[in-house]
Amino acid sequence: MTEKVKEQILAIRDTGLTNMFDLNAVQRLANDRGMYELVVFIEENRGSYVRFILTGEE
Repeated sequence: MTEKVKEQILAIRDTGLTNMFDLNAVQRLANDRGMYELVVFIEENRGSYVRFILTGEE
């Protein structure tokens, strides 16, 4: 996980607009904000994304 993806995850979380486990909603919000790296990261690394949300570990 790159630092940019981590920052994008935290930015989406900070909006409070969705449950971070609703991956489709997270991707939609990220796409709307031009955070394309996050959209692709979730698509290709769901396990790593979920682990980060649950534990904060990369």
